[in-house]
Amino acid sequence: MERTGADVDEFLASLDGPHAETVRAIDALIGERLGGRERELWEGVFWGGTEQRIIGYARIEQPRPKGESVEWFLLGLAQQQKHVSLYVNAVAEGGYLLAQYQGRLGSLKQGAAALTIPSLEKVNLEGLASLVDEAFATLDS
Repeated sequence: MERTGADVDEFLASLDGPHAETVRAIDALIGERLGGRERELWEGVFWGGTEQRIIGYARIEQPRPKGESVEWFLLGLAQQQKHVSLYVNAVAEGGYLLAQYQGRLGSLKQGAAALTIPSLEKVNLEGLASLVDEAFATLDS
């Protein structure tokens, strides 16, 4: 995955399909809290081997179990075929921050560092806003 330098707003405007509005709404929620941090389009082969385009918010150095740390994003938002993915790479209290939000974000599938969002109606937006705020706060601690 690499930053493309492409305009994120143009990318968002080009989205279509059943999840485009969900991506735009979540981008707006994150954007309201971004506070001057980076918002960049990433593109390439993701860890699972799939080609992806991800909006990355706030650059971080992501430690890797083997090898050097990599430049990455704190939050990442991607439209998939059947859902929207929100990647949450924030760490708090020795683990991924997302674990502290189990059951607080709505009817979503939740992994260690990723949310699977089938539709915006399934999201507890207040809980999601709190998660985003807390994720950005980890950069300041």
